This record gives sequence, C-alpha cells and structure tokens, in this order.
Amino acid sequence: MSELTERQTKILKLAIEEYIESAEPVGSQALEKKYELGISPATVRNEMAALTEQGFLKQPHTSAGRIPTRQAFKFYVNQLVEEKELSAAEEVAAKEKVWDARFDFDHLMHQTVKALAEKTQSLALAATEKGEVYHAGYANILQIPEFFDIDITRTILSMIDEVETVHNLFAKSFGEETIHLLLGDELGYDYLEPCGMVFTKFKAGDKNGALGVIGPNRFNYALVIPTVKYFGSLIEDLTRNL
Repeated sequence: MSELTERQTKILKLAIEEYIESAEPVGSQALEKKYELGISPATVRNEMAALTEQGFLKQPHTSAGRIPTRQAFKFYVNQLVEEKELSAAEEVAAKEKVWDARFDFDHLMHQTVKALAEKTQSLALAATEKGEVYHAGYANILQIPEFFDIDITRTILSMIDEVETVHNLFAKSFGEETIHLLLGDELGYDYLEPCGMVFTKFKAGDKNGALGVIGPNRFNYALVIPTVKYFGSLIEDLTRNL
C-alpha cells in the first residue's frame, strides 16, 4: 500500500467523515466547497482519483461521487479518528442504567446491551464463552438507510438469532487490541458489504465475553468506539466481586 501524502490523508479523512454524516457518495466539488480546502475542485478530484487507485475510495456506477472502502475505514479507525471521551455526566447516566442489575449477571447483560443500543443508536449484542447471548436495539437499524434493503436487514436479524454465529463473529478478533472492527465480507455473509461491527472483549468474574454493536460501516466511530469501550469496562467493574 502506497504512503498517503498529507493532502491525500486530509481529503480522505474529510471524505470519510462526510460519508459518515450523509450516507451519500462524496463529490470533489462539494468537498472543496464545504471545507474550503484552498485548492481547486480539479485538484481534489485528482487526489480522490489517486485514493481510488490505491483502494481507499470507490465509485458507485450511478454516481459521480465516491465512497470509502473497507481499507479506508480501517485506516481511519487506526490512524485518523479522534475519539470523543464520554463526559462525566454521560458515564454516570450509563452506569445508572445498569447499576440496579449489578448483582445478577444475566440481568446486567440484558440492561447493558439495551443501554448500549440506545446510546449508539445501533443493534447491540453480547455473548459469553458459556453460550449466553444478548441483543437489543432492533428498531434502531430500521431507521438507518443501509437497512432499508430487506436482504441486508433479514440477514442481520437471522444472523444474531444463531448463537453459534454470534460466537463466531466475536471470535474474529486478532491481537490484544481493546477494540475490534469487522467490515463487509469480514462478517461472513452475503449482502453485508455496507455493514460493520465494533466490539470489545471483557472478563466478568469467571466468565469471558464480548460486547459490541452492529450497524452501517459508516459508524460514528468517534462516538461508538469510546462508548463500546466504556460499557465493556463497566461490565468488568460491576462484576469484579461476583
């Protein structure tokens, strides 16, 4: 993979963040106009063409704009995203939603996925190595453009109903990173190219598990990543004495 120039990196970051916000292909002229890059639309177009050749952007057949690829999102998460730390008030609010369930692990997990789904407006799910699976937030994905496609929604909902499938998804983690990211065909199913999953591992007493969210690949990563991290650490804190 070629090294990106500083200008290409900036254009790629803006293109990704514009796509995350709009869910629409991003054009060079609109990008230059909105962000006042100080270079001509033609220069932006040339740089976006270069990013396309390097595999960071792709161009839908019916559009003049471009959308980020899996490679682009991985690059963004690993090197460019600026995580928004949860405020003290947000942490307190999150803890309050699960606090009363802290002495009952099963209840705690039900409340945790419900609170995580609400906070991220995604489909939240969790599983333990002992076979327990939890999910919440089905209605959230029905409001997301990518899930207006019935094949995508049916595949996702069928997928999370299979305990073994959920465990296999969480098993697709490598290394000791706190956050793991699966995008498109990494999820292992047809139709899911525009989808993604962000998750973390946790240890709760004598149980090992994982917790995360499924949604479009254009997650608001700046919010979703620290939120998933926080709920994972919250489970560990609240179950330390179980």
